[in-house]
Amino acid sequence: MKYILEEVRRQEEKEKIPVVRMEIDYELLTLYDALQEQDSVQIIKSKERLKQLRMKLLELQKK
Repeated sequence: MKYILEEVRRQEEKEKIPVVRMEIDYELLTLYDALQEQDSVQIIKSKERLKQLRMKLLELQKK
């Protein structure tokens, strides 16, 4: 039973990877727009969010 639960958890984590990649893509678009508009506040927010998403993606890929 423990083995089955572990496999289900791994499968759920693998399904999250494409979602995180889509979030990264969206945030990159947001960053691009902020750079075009020279919106320094949004640039900082987007960079911080990208760092968080990167860490989340690396964590999911390790498992």
